[in-house]
Amino acid sequence: MNYQTFLPAPILQPFISLFALQETGEADTYRVLPDTGLVIGFQYKGQLSSIQQEREVSLSISGVSGLTDRKRVFKNAPSTGSVLVYFKEAGAAPFFRQPLHELFRESVSLDNFMLRSELCCLEQQLAEARSDLQRIATVEQFLIKRMNTTPTDPLVLAALALIHKSKGDIRISELLVQLHTSQSPLEKRFRQAVGTSPKKFTAIVRMKNLLQAYDPANSLTQLGYEAGFYDQAHFIKEFKNFTGDTPERFFSKED
Repeated sequence: MNYQTFLPAPILQPFISLFALQETGEADTYRVLPDTGLVIGFQYKGQLSSIQQEREVSLSISGVSGLTDRKRVFKNAPSTGSVLVYFKEAGAAPFFRQPLHELFRESVSLDNFMLRSELCCLEQQLAEARSDLQRIATVEQFLIKRMNTTPTDPLVLAALALIHKSKGDIRISELLVQLHTSQSPLEKRFRQAVGTSPKKFTAIVRMKNLLQAYDPANSLTQLGYEAGFYDQAHFIKEFKNFTGDTPERFFSKED
């Protein structure tokens, strides 16, 4: 698999962390772990599918994947090429009019958010592009035209900062106290901007930090305890949902 990353144009950098161009030679099945930002994918050749409960579901040429707290499995046909757009947390909201929490655990066609004729034009340009840089520039111009420059909700930004500061080990009740707000407004505004509830987002951040903190010199029990999992059975269940493997099996593959 050939995988290259590109920094976005300055105007897009507050919203997008990076672009990636992914090309595969042979058919392959691979796992993608949950992350904290939405992803848009444009396939300019080949075909990509998702594996859902052992069933293969073909994905649209242009699609968006919302946040999820569970691993995803994808399968590509031979010679598949895609441009991927990785949004920052709350970075996708300026490009979508719909509340982003409706995309939680979903991968759907961009047809649901814009005219088919508009997408057809973009898809044709990507298929006919003569270089990787031309494909990236085409997607950049497409996004810039759709961008709404409304500032990100300061309450949401403050909540994100506290969640990351705690490495995801923070109760929602404590979050509300520190933000001097109540659950209803935070829940509504956070889901709309980020793509899921504060509770589910916190769980994703906690598990991501746990994976980064892994040290083979320490026990897995200690790893879970330090991340705030005081019940071993709960830790194993959440870990398996997130990665698709038990902690022992997952880290044995990583070593």
